[in-house]
Amino acid sequence: MAFLLYRLGSFAYRRRWWVVSAWLAIMLAVGAAAVAFSGTLTNNFTIPGTESQRISDRLRDELPEAVGGTGTVVFTSDDGAAFTPDQRKGVQSALADIAALDGVRAVIDPFEVADQVAAGGEELEAGRAELDTSEQQLSVGEDQLAQGQQQLDEQRAQFEQARAQLPAAQAAATAQQLEQGQATLDASRTELESGREQLDAGRTELELAERQLEATSGVRLVSEDGSTGVASVQFDQQINAVSPELRAEVQEKAAEAESAGVTVEYSKEIVEDVSGIIGATEIVGLAVAAIVLVLMLGTLVAAGLPLLMAIVGVGVGVGITFALSGIVEMNSISPVLALMLGLAVGIDYCLFIVNRHRTQLLHGMDLQESIARATGTAGNAVLFAGITVIVALAALAVPGLPFLTVMGLSAAGTVAVSVLVALTLTPALLALMGRRVISKRRWAKAAGHKHSAALPLDSEDSTVLADQRAARGAGWGGFVTRKPVLTVLAGVVLLGVIAIPAAQLRVGLPDGGTEPADSTAFQAYTAIGDKFGAGTNGPLIVVGSLPETADEAELTTLQLDVNDRLRDVPGVAASVPATVSEDGRTAIFQVIPEEGPASEATENLVRDLRGATDEFEDETGVAIAVTGQTAANIDVSAKLMEALPVYLAIVVGLSLILLLLVFRSILVPIIATAGFLLSLLASFGATVAIYQWGWLGDVFGVTNPGPILSFLPIILIGVLFGLAMDYQMFLVSGMREAYVHGDDPKAAVRIGFSHGARVVTAAAIIMVSVFAGFVFSHLAMVRPIGFGLAFGVLLDAFVVRMTLVPAAMYLLGRHAWWLPAWLGKILPDVDVEGARLLREEKKEAVSVPA
Repeated sequence: MAFLLYRLGSFAYRRRWWVVSAWLAIMLAVGAAAVAFSGTLTNNFTIPGTESQRISDRLRDELPEAVGGTGTVVFTSDDGAAFTPDQRKGVQSALADIAALDGVRAVIDPFEVADQVAAGGEELEAGRAELDTSEQQLSVGEDQLAQGQQQLDEQRAQFEQARAQLPAAQAAATAQQLEQGQATLDASRTELESGREQLDAGRTELELAERQLEATSGVRLVSEDGSTGVASVQFDQQINAVSPELRAEVQEKAAEAESAGVTVEYSKEIVEDVSGIIGATEIVGLAVAAIVLVLMLGTLVAAGLPLLMAIVGVGVGVGITFALSGIVEMNSISPVLALMLGLAVGIDYCLFIVNRHRTQLLHGMDLQESIARATGTAGNAVLFAGITVIVALAALAVPGLPFLTVMGLSAAGTVAVSVLVALTLTPALLALMGRRVISKRRWAKAAGHKHSAALPLDSEDSTVLADQRAARGAGWGGFVTRKPVLTVLAGVVLLGVIAIPAAQLRVGLPDGGTEPADSTAFQAYTAIGDKFGAGTNGPLIVVGSLPETADEAELTTLQLDVNDRLRDVPGVAASVPATVSEDGRTAIFQVIPEEGPASEATENLVRDLRGATDEFEDETGVAIAVTGQTAANIDVSAKLMEALPVYLAIVVGLSLILLLLVFRSILVPIIATAGFLLSLLASFGATVAIYQWGWLGDVFGVTNPGPILSFLPIILIGVLFGLAMDYQMFLVSGMREAYVHGDDPKAAVRIGFSHGARVVTAAAIIMVSVFAGFVFSHLAMVRPIGFGLAFGVLLDAFVVRMTLVPAAMYLLGRHAWWLPAWLGKILPDVDVEGARLLREEKKEAVSVPA
């Protein structure tokens, strides 16, 4: 591979304008495709096969009107007092305008609902009074009927006693009168019995209505103090498919209520705009990276090259991602992750090649030869390092989670583009830059020294002296290897302490409580929680499968029986029957938990409800299932945590195999992998402490600590693995080269460390700066990802790779490179550092006559 890359570098030098033009054409084509074909990014984290998704798909068929996306608008009186008639009128007018928008299916007016509940209560009171009056009238009628019957019975008794003495005509007339009287009483009795039946039916209907009112009033839309109202806006489409234009229209119409003295806030479903992926803080991260490059390379021209290469790489990679978003449902995190990694590795990979090229030029190598050789040696390492990152990211497809697959492949594709840019465009631009890649001061410093064209390891000048100083223990490499046992113990203890919070890791998906404190989404979330209860921010949708019922009353009674049973479940604050399908076989209940959507109590409630479905069916004849956004988030988090051990095993196994191939050693891969696991756990620990426990929350803008983003652990594993292997390779390959060239095993550790430490330090600082730029991103869910990656790279680069690894390698000495003979014969020699290329060049030089 080194020879192929050597020829590629030489080709890029000779055809530099062609290469630059080709990349310019690619950028224009990708940009045009992104503009023409890009779709709407989403924050949809559904996973096929989960219960919530299965039930949601079922509702889409049976109750399509119930599955449209829903957002919330919160209205609060400016003075905190109950709404005045004018304020109420302003709110209702704004809601009417929203309801008229194309794409809005329905709007629930909180005042209208409150009026309906109040009117229902008044109607029930009137009905109850009417029934009581009817009861009294029936009682009076029944008393009168009893008295009439008694009088008639007495008259009949008297008639029977005197009948024998009465003339026949008179007796017949009296008997007829008594029969007519009895008939009248019987008719009255029948009428009273009918009235009693109607009264009983009325009471039954009243009781049913009272139960319905009680159930409906379980969820308030206007606060008890009358100062806050919550309106629900239901869209025709799923929330992730609602266009930014429609969201903006909803906000524009709702804001009209502000003129009436009302404060308007919106839930994150309405204000969420994930179209932008770069903010001011990300640019600050790039600025820090630029400063590091200038300090290291000494010239703005040279420092600008890695930045330019990174921008070209992410421009093409992220542009392709956006172009594909029109045909593939893409989460908002996908381009952000691709951007983060593309910037970081794009800068680093170019820096490795530029640094090798500069070193060779300062040693007197010809420009074309230096570019070709830098591409063949450092470029070979870049290619292998890029492959490790790409494989780790592509492996995100292994768990079989669609949005995670898209996320991993988009990031892997961007890294692949960054590698291609580093191996082709970088040598072409180096050819155009010529000697300007090194500052005049640096050239002047080197002018008094005659250097060979060989690499630093083989030179016999000041570089050899530097190697000798390193072997004697100069610099950081000497410091950490002077007392290797103490260094290893101190590093492991430090990482172990930082990792302690990881034992309490909880995962979830973001809600309004994770948004910035000054955002309208956070204000709406807080207002709802304060005025209506925390659980109102995350209602559960319970779907009941009903048996066939005889009539509407029986159906309603069954609904209310199920609803009463739901309210009795521990952890349920309220439950409301929402709607029933036309065939009367599917019912929806809105269940309000006592705690917020991200709380552990709500997770337990979802599990309890699902576990009680058999019990519900035994008691009510109705089987239940749980869905809704809150339940879906819980399902996604659970599914991701199930996939985490499998993915970690894949990554660890891949790590061992790759490092075994590269370093042809048993212990080096074990040390590298153990170090990766330590830095990974420590990164988890710090992330939990800040974003879940709230430590330093004011510094990092954590206003509402809660579960860690559910896919953050799996992303950290993939990304940190790839980057850790990069630094492992760039540092330890130098140690191996020194050892292979005959240096003492312990001296080789120090010498190899000195060769790679400077560039790895710069690369790590750049990587941390780029990731840290996302810690204060305008996208709240990106923040913990940026922190976890930045802190993880910081620990892995400086604590693990530059402290623990050299100390452990020094401690092991020759044993670090042990490899069974039989295994050595099987393993291919990948020659990552291009050592064979250098040996071939030397042979050619020796064969040329003097």
